[in-house]
Amino acid sequence: MKHVKFILIALITLGTVSLSQAQSKIAHISTQELIESMPDYQDAKSQISKLQNSYASQIEDMYKELQEKSKKYEAEAPDQSDEENQRRMQDLQESNERVRSFQQNAQKELSEKQEQLMKPLLDKAKNAIETVANQKGYDYVLDSTEGGGVLVAAGYDLLPDVKKQLGI
Repeated sequence: MKHVKFILIALITLGTVSLSQAQSKIAHISTQELIESMPDYQDAKSQISKLQNSYASQIEDMYKELQEKSKKYEAEAPDQSDEENQRRMQDLQESNERVRSFQQNAQKELSEKQEQLMKPLLDKAKNAIETVANQKGYDYVLDSTEGGGVLVAAGYDLLPDVKKQLGI
């Protein structure tokens, strides 16, 4: 009977040790907060903002020019032939299409520039997160940024350690 109790206790102890070793360590970090705290982020944000403002100004100027041309053509329409008015209408449509095309290209270029500037920051953050997670022995790191898929972020927050790793 003593042997059975001893074996049972040994099995329970062994099972508890195996179970505790099977559990993974999990931490969380707000990647958005981390990236926004990186010094290069403000520079990238500033460059994107300048480019965006430049495109917006150019588009606004193009629309003003188009409106002025439209007003001029409308005022002169009674004095022009039907053929000339038709040509002018075509000219206005082509000008409007050029403005829209420029706007689409500007948006595309702005997105490409944003990706070009943000990718190095994202890569740097990811590498730092992996380094700190390995140093601290975490198997999983969840993104606790709003909408990042984490419902509860009560675990260890890596943000201070990763900021330290990056010298922030």
